[in-house]
Amino acid sequence: MDTTPRITFFHALQSRSAGTRALLEELGADYELQLLDLKAGEQRRSQYLAINPMGKVPAIRHDGALVTEQPAVFIYLADLYPAAKLAPLLGDPLRGPYLRWLVFYGSCFEPAVTDKSMQREPAAPSTCGYGDYDTMLQTLVGQLEQGPYLLGDSFSAADVLWGTALNWTTLFKLVPELPVIRAYIDRVLARPAMQRAAAKDAELLAARAG
Repeated sequence: MDTTPRITFFHALQSRSAGTRALLEELGADYELQLLDLKAGEQRRSQYLAINPMGKVPAIRHDGALVTEQPAVFIYLADLYPAAKLAPLLGDPLRGPYLRWLVFYGSCFEPAVTDKSMQREPAAPSTCGYGDYDTMLQTLVGQLEQGPYLLGDSFSAADVLWGTALNWTTLFKLVPELPVIRAYIDRVLARPAMQRAAAKDAELLAARAG
């Protein structure tokens, strides 16, 4: 019997936290959903700012610990459920690359995509910790070309993060829909847990619209 304390998951529909919901489904985690309405500004109200002063999702609370920032949430959750085998263990040669790609998402991909969306030039390389959009994209595509997943044949939590992130960034034309990127997205989103998470969010969205 799983004695892992229940996770409280702070989530918003049609947001980046969709990736965390997909990961929770992949892990078979026991979680309580706390849904925030971003359009109503619930993420900026004092009740939620007391949980996450940044007013962002995803956030999770588990066994007295609060975890924010998407890569940190993914690292925490995947390590919490080792039986799901979505995180290479310490000592596994894939542990380093796994952490690299989770952190690369927040430290390089997101800032570079923001530059792209705002149509602004990045800072000079000597002062810019994340490089530039083109170099970031070339680095990512080069890894995807070694596929089928970021760690080769091993599917991991990093693929849940990147599959969902690339899905929405290609949708908004922030990342080019190259064949290798499209094939990777389709491969990740075809997984039953990914589809289950999407269906649950779609049901909530339909209920809200109704």
